[in-house]
Amino acid sequence: MGYSSWNKTRILGVIMMINFLIYILIEVSRSYSNWEATKPIVPSEQFWKKPENSDAYWNRKQQVLEYVNNPLIISSTAAATTEEMQLSTRMNSTAKREHCEPNFTVTAEVKDFSSLPQRFKDFLLYMKCRSYPTLLAAPGVCSESPFLLLAVKSLTPHFDRRQAIRESWGRAGILSNRRVATVFLLGTTPRSDFFPNVSGMLHYEASLHGDLLQWDYRDTFFNLTLKEVLFLNWIAERCPSARFIFKGDDDIFLNTRNILNFLDGLSDSKARDLFVGDVISRAGPHRDKRLKYYIPESFFVGGYPPYAGGGGFLYSSDVGIRLRNISQQVSLFPIDDVYTGMCLQKLGLVPEKHPGFRTFNIEEKYKENACIYQSLMLVHPRSPQEMIQIWSWISDPELSCK
Repeated sequence: MGYSSWNKTRILGVIMMINFLIYILIEVSRSYSNWEATKPIVPSEQFWKKPENSDAYWNRKQQVLEYVNNPLIISSTAAATTEEMQLSTRMNSTAKREHCEPNFTVTAEVKDFSSLPQRFKDFLLYMKCRSYPTLLAAPGVCSESPFLLLAVKSLTPHFDRRQAIRESWGRAGILSNRRVATVFLLGTTPRSDFFPNVSGMLHYEASLHGDLLQWDYRDTFFNLTLKEVLFLNWIAERCPSARFIFKGDDDIFLNTRNILNFLDGLSDSKARDLFVGDVISRAGPHRDKRLKYYIPESFFVGGYPPYAGGGGFLYSSDVGIRLRNISQQVSLFPIDDVYTGMCLQKLGLVPEKHPGFRTFNIEEKYKENACIYQSLMLVHPRSPQEMIQIWSWISDPELSCK
């Protein structure tokens, strides 16, 4: 082989080697690029945190429930000690009894118990109780599956409010081609709370209308949360066929036709996760003892989740069942609408604000304007006479609102 041929062979070999190296580099680069595209993206901030230790009574009890219901959480605090776990188990078993005894251990567990208002002491003593006997069962309310169930929180002496609702926005039957049913939610109003004895009148009302649902517990402001829990249980067990539920107070006006039109316009997915009302966000506990909504720091620390004002809100039966199930994992809180917000948060749902829900009333100059009520969903508060009057306004076929 001549010198020239050897040089050609060597040059060819070098070229082949360079091509091979280029091929290797391209493959490595391509492989790295594919790995970059498929590797998990790690968030810059921690997305889950262990519950912080707290001395507040509700927070401690909730931490125990979080631990009991989610064994993946490894507590680094003293909140889930064996002793408290055993106490929680005893409390849960007690809560299933028909009659519940006061829990006097709470007097030592809440550091300022003796200085709290009596209404708060009463709540704490019976906070573990979630089950009470049914006195009036409203047996016929859901005998025919309602499209919309109107559940109205009431007190036993409020006969005039209930009757005004039956004669106006809560009239049971067919409305806008949809079946509407109404049930009134009651506890007991004992003489020790200075209520008159109206048991005879109440039983007559129940026999006449069949729409009273009453449990044997003391009906107080702080026990409205208990009314919520008992009602959710009743829905799941006695009225699961209801498509939608409106739950509100007995001193509101509800434009039931607007509610039905709104529901008819929902998509299936929107209807399934529906929870709308007058939503309050970025709120927190009041610390003034003189206020109705007072919550002491010894009981609860932290902010409130978004929640719909208790004057009235609307949700699907699907959400109602989920609320019922998750409520077992949330300690009772003395403000019912905040408690519902806590349950929604635990479900990963956010209540939707609707401008038609006016739980804080409307401007005085619009109170006598029939067309204002024609355009709204709910207004609070309204007297029995005003309920009937407004219903007659918006039911007038000659009413023209442009």
